[in-house]
Amino acid sequence: MPDRAAPSPAPPVLKRATLVDVAAHAGTSTISVSRALRRPAMVSEGLRARIMQAVQELGYVSDTAASALASRRSGVIGVLIPSVADAVFGDLLDGLYDAVAATPYTLQLGNTRSDAATEERLIRIHLGQRPAGLILAGIDQSSAARAALERAECPVVQIMDLTENPVDMQVGFSHHAAARTATGHLLARGYHAPAFIGARIDPRTERRLAGYREAMAEAGLAHRARVVTTPKPSSVGMGSTLFRRLRQYAPDADAVLCNDDDLALGALFAAQRAGLSVGREIGICGFNDLDVMAAAFPALTSVRTPRREIGAAALSMIATRLWDGDVAPPIRDLGFKLMVRASTERV
Repeated sequence: MPDRAAPSPAPPVLKRATLVDVAAHAGTSTISVSRALRRPAMVSEGLRARIMQAVQELGYVSDTAASALASRRSGVIGVLIPSVADAVFGDLLDGLYDAVAATPYTLQLGNTRSDAATEERLIRIHLGQRPAGLILAGIDQSSAARAALERAECPVVQIMDLTENPVDMQVGFSHHAAARTATGHLLARGYHAPAFIGARIDPRTERRLAGYREAMAEAGLAHRARVVTTPKPSSVGMGSTLFRRLRQYAPDADAVLCNDDDLALGALFAAQRAGLSVGREIGICGFNDLDVMAAAFPALTSVRTPRREIGAAALSMIATRLWDGDVAPPIRDLGFKLMVRASTERV
């Protein structure tokens, strides 16, 4: 009977590198390793380089599942915004991604499509995943969504707006004050009947409209307020349509505050097609100050909003709460700036 071949030895089981292994390899403590991985700024450059070399040589990978179980949190920060197509929120995301790069966290994006029910559902999904934190655009969540946020076992930051009663933390600017300032600028430049055009009327638009009306009332011109809006989405084409509608409805309007920059561009094109001198016969002011506003001809006045800065600040507030516990102040108004250009020169 032929001899049977001896069984091949089982391949060795590779032991997964641990935090203790990395610390021993780098000649330091596990606390220093943890700090280098979670808060690099707290560790000297030389020690951090040694630790990262040990991580690379040992092939160390943090066990995020175990960390989530131990801390009751994952390493994910949820971000809910109303649109992924809007350049305004693109700038916001740039700020968030730049800031998160210096932390051990990752971002998980959700698109609410400006729908309250969708936002509520996404909030529940994110909270069910035990996030390290949650960042939400806006302050107008449904009562059910707010109740869920108030029970959240993680830091929550509402962004892009301000309220006296945030769920937890907040960073943004006053849409009401920004629109009031822009309207005041038009009046100060000598326009006697500035109007307002807006699309997709949401709470932020309503606050801007309220700021416009307040400035008109303060100037004693409430009777001259002219407003043209639509529930349809904003676009450059819609800006042209609303401007033409305004000219039919209120031919005496000599300036227009547009709810966003797309509408302002559309108003510019419509005014030029009508043969109007933009800046002299008709003033145009946008909102958000996207790059195209300075590049337009004539260059368009607009309210500059700190979108990247808001993203970076929100991420910093989450990280500070997780690492240090205290965030001061928990409500931050980053303000706005009116960028005055040729479209409101009135010369």
